[in-house]
Amino acid sequence: AAAAPGAGFSETADFLKVFQNEAVKPTWYEQKLYHMYDSTDYAGNLFNCPTVAYSGADDTQKQAADMMVAAAKREGLTFAYLIGPHTKHAYEPETKKELIKEIDALVQKGRVVMPQEVRFTTYTLRYNEDAWVKVDGLEKHWERTDVKAVRGDDGITVDTKNVSAFTLSQPLLTGNRGNTKMTIDGAAVETLPPSGKFEWTHHFSKVDGKWKHVHTVGDGTAAKRHGLQGPIDDAFMESFLMVKPTGKPINEKVGAWAETEMNRAVDAWRKQFRGEAPIKADDAITDADIADHNLVLWGDPSSNKVLARIADKLPIRWDGANVVVGKDTYSAADHVPVLVYPNPLNPKRYVVINSCFTFREYDYLNNARQVSKLPDYAVIDVRTPPSPRWAGKIVTAGFFDEKWQLQPDGGK
Repeated sequence: AAAAPGAGFSETADFLKVFQNEAVKPTWYEQKLYHMYDSTDYAGNLFNCPTVAYSGADDTQKQAADMMVAAAKREGLTFAYLIGPHTKHAYEPETKKELIKEIDALVQKGRVVMPQEVRFTTYTLRYNEDAWVKVDGLEKHWERTDVKAVRGDDGITVDTKNVSAFTLSQPLLTGNRGNTKMTIDGAAVETLPPSGKFEWTHHFSKVDGKWKHVHTVGDGTAAKRHGLQGPIDDAFMESFLMVKPTGKPINEKVGAWAETEMNRAVDAWRKQFRGEAPIKADDAITDADIADHNLVLWGDPSSNKVLARIADKLPIRWDGANVVVGKDTYSAADHVPVLVYPNPLNPKRYVVINSCFTFREYDYLNNARQVSKLPDYAVIDVRTPPSPRWAGKIVTAGFFDEKWQLQPDGGK
């Protein structure tokens, strides 16, 4: 029914400047990836979430709440913000009583399960749903995406930005029978009567610049969708299985790098996420493994049997001589591609090549640094040794487009 944030960072760059006195100099793709976790980008989503924030007046982390208040104001929203006088990183007793009183009052009002109006902002299909609105496709990832949907007596009005497909779902008990008047971005769109007995669901897709009612989400072709939209780190938000190579590598330098990074990944997973990373040899992978897990393939098409099966189906080509990314070619003697992509053996799951989560030892010191460092793909020059920040020298990196294809500018 309500939220009561009281501590933690709300975005990366300014927080590190204030809290760590650190001058952050992100790459262009890191800046885009800040949209994954910067809560300030999503402040508008508090529209239907009553909020009472708290900070100690002398708390360095007050910066985080201040940033959220400012971000909400830019969205035309305000919320209660209580300050504990003469207090650092703790609740001031009297202010805490006031906080509890305000939250209790909001709880008494209860939660509006099916609001008349939804305002939703996102930058990625990983976060794609609010109440009765679900975003199924973006025109371009990591750009601001907005949906405003209003249910009225004369129908439903939807306004969108950077959306290519979306779904509306409501229980029939709302009184809306589903075949009501629908207006999307100022144009009337014809719909069909509801097929469900207890709720109605309508899918909409933008075709040649015009919205149309469609029967299913997607047209069957490869496309970024919720849970299959990248970046590399996203593959580790669901069940994954690391696949260890058993064959001979293309060359010793690349083979040694892959083995070192795989061992580091297993150790890093244990230290950061308090668990054992599951791992199997490439010759032991079963159909069930392919069906149930995102596969993290270490090695190269020569050393890893699973990677050999899919190498010619990936957008980045890798053979004994070269790594080819669009028009750019790198020597396979000392370059390694890392990427995430829908697994050609099971397009409902990811395949990751030669990477774990992409923040490294330098970022362990502050969780505001523990955000995605690499986009959908990169090429690493292994002549530069791995460091606490990078697995080698990043010579190119970028995002695949909404159809999982290479983009000329890498998605800048």
